[in-house]
Amino acid sequence: MAYDDPNIGKDRPVIRQLDDAAINRIAAGEVVERPASAVKELVENAIDAGAARIAIEIADGGKTLIRVTDDGCGIAPGDLPLALARHATSKIDGTDLLDIHSFGFRGEALPSLGAVGRLTLTSRAPGHDAAMIRVAGGTIEPVKPAALRAGTVAELRDLFYATPARLKFMRSDRAETQAIADVVKRLAMAEPSVGFTLRDMSGGGSRETFRADAEQGELFDALTARLAGVMGRDFTDNALRIDATRDGLRLYGLAALPTYSRGAAVAQFLFVNGRPVRDRMLTGALRGAYADFLSRDRHPVAALFIDCAPSLVDVNVHPAKSEVRFRDPGTARGLIVSALRHALAGAGHRASTTVSGAALGAMRPEQTSPAGARVYQMDRPSAAARATAWTAQAPGFDEMRSAYSGRVVETPAASDVAHRAEERAAEQLPLGAARGQVHENYIIAQTADGMVIVDQHAAHERLVYEKLKRQMAENGVAAQALLIPEIVDLSDGDRALLLDAAPDLARFGLTVEPFGGGAVAVRETPAVLGEIDAAALIRDILDDLTDLGTAATVQARIEAILSRVACHGSIRSGRRMRAEEMNALLREMETTPHSGQCNHGRPTYVELKLADIERLFGRT
Repeated sequence: MAYDDPNIGKDRPVIRQLDDAAINRIAAGEVVERPASAVKELVENAIDAGAARIAIEIADGGKTLIRVTDDGCGIAPGDLPLALARHATSKIDGTDLLDIHSFGFRGEALPSLGAVGRLTLTSRAPGHDAAMIRVAGGTIEPVKPAALRAGTVAELRDLFYATPARLKFMRSDRAETQAIADVVKRLAMAEPSVGFTLRDMSGGGSRETFRADAEQGELFDALTARLAGVMGRDFTDNALRIDATRDGLRLYGLAALPTYSRGAAVAQFLFVNGRPVRDRMLTGALRGAYADFLSRDRHPVAALFIDCAPSLVDVNVHPAKSEVRFRDPGTARGLIVSALRHALAGAGHRASTTVSGAALGAMRPEQTSPAGARVYQMDRPSAAARATAWTAQAPGFDEMRSAYSGRVVETPAASDVAHRAEERAAEQLPLGAARGQVHENYIIAQTADGMVIVDQHAAHERLVYEKLKRQMAENGVAAQALLIPEIVDLSDGDRALLLDAAPDLARFGLTVEPFGGGAVAVRETPAVLGEIDAAALIRDILDDLTDLGTAATVQARIEAILSRVACHGSIRSGRRMRAEEMNALLREMETTPHSGQCNHGRPTYVELKLADIERLFGRT
């Protein structure tokens, strides 16, 4: 070295073996990032112990107290010191790290927690007396007798007291409490058969912030009930059941309709073999499945579970075990995309019920009486009374009235009777019979139990778009040959990656061939894209291949063009429509997939139930 490095002394550095306390503090820095990480490790241990009920108590965002009580199998007194030793675990034998069936398997959590805080373990295993052991700052005390009926109580106080520098990086108590609640909710979603309780003990009080009782029944029934309790009933009411398998992978769970979306990706929950994960590949697949139904500023809502043999996925790739690596990531991604798109197509014209709820919430009946005063309301007339009133107010009212003067009443024409019969039949259909058009853009239709308001432009835009996509799928994408092929220089790795995807790109009208060295030649491009920068398109495709493992750019651009064509080719706002045109639009919506939302994820119609409308007018 030609210069003096101030960080290196003149003497040769000496290799030293770190003591156990330093090793545990280093490990704790990876495993225990914040109080929520400690809660996650302790609750996962309780689940692995077979607990049916888990109670979590925290104080000051988990900084001063974290107590996890379970009714699991417990720990024998003689095993308590071993439980605090690094890399000591009862969950694996170490022979195969790809055959993992439990949350924990490294044996690092408890010694790491004991190295940075004051940890007390009290446990009782069947056939043994209860015992407890304490460890503070890495110093372990002897095992002592204790009083406990069954299970284990893990109490962690003064987290990071042994590493005070870490406390400076903690967020506010409220933020840490929210992070803990998020961890508990994710684990509760993963284990519907286990009951969870979260209490905030700050300030000497006891406030229950989350509760999820154990669910019974079949898989989907228990899962749906648990998700309703954690994510809300609105989600389960507006979600589609997902259940699909492919090459040893099973995907199941609930995914919301596109019209039930969020402004941020905060309601996307993914699980692999019951383990909550935050994996870029999986979230990218989820977004890709909804790419055709949501604008870029909206995000889908879903709770999806992937089950597979442990040998098909590696969970030992992240210190916090929050990421996984599939043996065949393309299969996992393809399963998510195909299963979700199939479910969304099966939903047909269905739209989120929260849309109608928001519409009703925007309506406020006029207050015409003092608060609490009873207002007399007429009873809702019977069907026969309504029919009689309709006949009395029909255009033939004058002729009918003359019958009381001795004149003969003319019977309705057969065509009128047939027309009314058709209207009554149409009212039984999902989107009902058109009754009129307002503001030259909204179709009002009557259904058997309410009314529907349809945005004619948004609805027709989706219909035209689906027709264009269907034609493209049947006839393929027309390609235009370049007079002079465009040569793009790439690295050897990018070139190989691109040529591997060449057959898929050719289906979308993009023909790429090797051109010697690290270059490729672009000979044909999709005709619908017009004149494009082929080199920029190739690099965008490579970004997709590197990030997602698939070339979605070309398809996305083609579908964007088709969406714009559909927008310009659909019925415009401001156009008056005849009754038969409006009814034809309603019938086509009922038979076209995804017609419940436009190309940007907005609803195409709002359905209002008659009972809700009557409540607005005080009829109930």
